[in-house]
Amino acid sequence: MILEVAILNIKPEKTNDFEPTFKIASKIISSMKGYISHELKKCVENENQYILLVKWESLEDHTVGFRESEEYQEWKELLHDFYDPFPVVEHYESIELK
Repeated sequence: MILEVAILNIKPEKTNDFEPTFKIASKIISSMKGYISHELKKCVENENQYILLVKWESLEDHTVGFRESEEYQEWKELLHDFYDPFPVVEHYESIELK
């Protein structure tokens, strides 16, 4: 399992529209091959900041399967204009602690 993590800084003038639009976009990502689950968390200290956590079966399910899909173009059209700056997306894998 891979965890995709992105800090989303929303343009202040677009904050009110972000959550309803993200709800629509959630249907896109949740339909993708390799998708497990996702969470969107709102920052307590900064009302224009969110963190997106998406669980994928593999890195390629996100970087190739989703990012190179037609569905991603729709996701991009819905969401990418909300961000300033554009988010850095990083991927994490679980480690076994003994």
